Amino acid sequence: MVINMLINTRCFGEINLDENKIVTFESGLMGFEQYKRFTILYNIEDEKSKISWLQSVDEPSLALPIIAPGVVKEDYNPTVEDEVLRPLGELTDENLVVFLTVTVPSDIKKTTVNLKAPIIINADTRKGCQIIVENSEYTVRYNVYDIMKERKKDKGVE
Repeated sequence: MVINMLINTRCFGEINLDENKIVTFESGLMGFEQYKRFTILYNIEDEKSKISWLQSVDEPSLALPIIAPGVVKEDYNPTVEDEVLRPLGELTDENLVVFLTVTVPSDIKKTTVNLKAPIIINADTRKGCQIIVENSEYTVRYNVYDIMKERKKDKGVE
């Protein structure tokens, strides 16, 4: 039986959410440890945008912009201890979902993603966590403005 619930969001107003779309972060997210339940929202009015929103189910004002790593760094391959991911359940290529948090300052040209602390989700168990990867070459503030602009140009989108 599918149960729907109404949640309030900062960016999308009140939405009707299927409880099967809730991802539980047992340890919360870095800096937001008290919030455990999130959903992923997409701005369907802006289909060209690759940015989605990790929206807290319990705190309307908490919505983090996120993006799939392949959009900004095709060779992204974080090194992680298996033990860190064990609480999520068995991960496979089919159920593994990875996102990077996006920071968009007032100067959009300084937009960055956090390669050092990706969000990992097991789509089957609907459990997620934010981890620190071991790769020393990955930074917390990886500038993506020029990359995103170039990708749009390659696809004929300005």
